Amino acid sequence: MSIQAIPARSGKAAYVNKGQTVKIINTHGTQVIDTWAFVKDDISEEMSMAHTRAHLDKIFPTVGDTFMTNRRSPILTIVEDTSPGIHDILIPACDSHRYRKQFGIKEYHDNCTDNLRKALDELGVGGNEFSPNPLNVFMNIPVAEGGKLSWEKSTCEQGQYLKLRAEVDLIIAFSACPNDVTPINGWKTVEAHFCIE
Repeated sequence: MSIQAIPARSGKAAYVNKGQTVKIINTHGTQVIDTWAFVKDDISEEMSMAHTRAHLDKIFPTVGDTFMTNRRSPILTIVEDTSPGIHDILIPACDSHRYRKQFGIKEYHDNCTDNLRKALDELGVGGNEFSPNPLNVFMNIPVAEGGKLSWEKSTCEQGQYLKLRAEVDLIIAFSACPNDVTPINGWKTVEAHFCIE
């Protein structure tokens, strides 16, 4: 078991065998970690938040819940969570279009979609322009009365972690979310870590 870094504002991907667990560590606290999974032998089968919501009949996953693929097969299961248990499965990954069109930032801004593509490229897999909707680990998006979403600072503290079990041989990918224009990361972005056990 070796701990690997997810550099601040960057991504990382790794292979995981069926039955292994992946521990996602919020090293410094309050850092959101966008997380994706793809079936190793066919990456067109990917972890899907839409299919997971339909399977779980809820929008806040907890220990024991299994994430589903776009072909409605299990891919990852939450087996342990030392954080407050607040994770988002609604919000898509940020991308260059969002920073330019929604936030009015003209220069390039690091983003989770590009981080995913680069991480997969490093494995020799090849990513796409757009990402599947990620599991936003440690991301705090409460739903208020009337269905209004709120972008709040992560409640995760230093050293807390989420542990997932692989239900198939897969590729897992992460992005230490570079969003510094909303409160979700506490207005800053820092490195995080993961280990495969």
